[in-house]
Amino acid sequence: QVQLVESGGGSVQAGGSLRLSCAVSRSIISSYSMGWFRQAPGKEREGVASFHRDGTAIYADSVKGRFTISQDNNKNTLYLQMNSLKPEDTAVYYCAAGFPWTVVAGTTIGYNYWGQGTQVTVSS
Repeated sequence: QVQLVESGGGSVQAGGSLRLSCAVSRSIISSYSMGWFRQAPGKEREGVASFHRDGTAIYADSVKGRFTISQDNNKNTLYLQMNSLKPEDTAVYYCAAGFPWTVVAGTTIGYNYWGQGTQVTVSS
């Protein structure tokens, strides 16, 4: 059983920063494809940032240049550094893991394991 636990969410003003963390229960982070997703009220869950199977980071156009995905394999932890936050970034953020040969980069397809989510609220 794989468990993912997000932390680091909160409330910030526009222009502020947050760093989300996702602790993974066992050493899968180096062999699975990891990603961050978000879901705003009334909207579908969307990809924010993820790693392609070759290790390349992929970002949604709306967050390029502001968000950075990274991972620490020794700590089994995935991170999302979010800078220059905007009110439209307000959502519940989820981390997810999936087999590299089944995930479709930039989408939720193929991700088998999901965290419970952490709320990010950006005020104007």
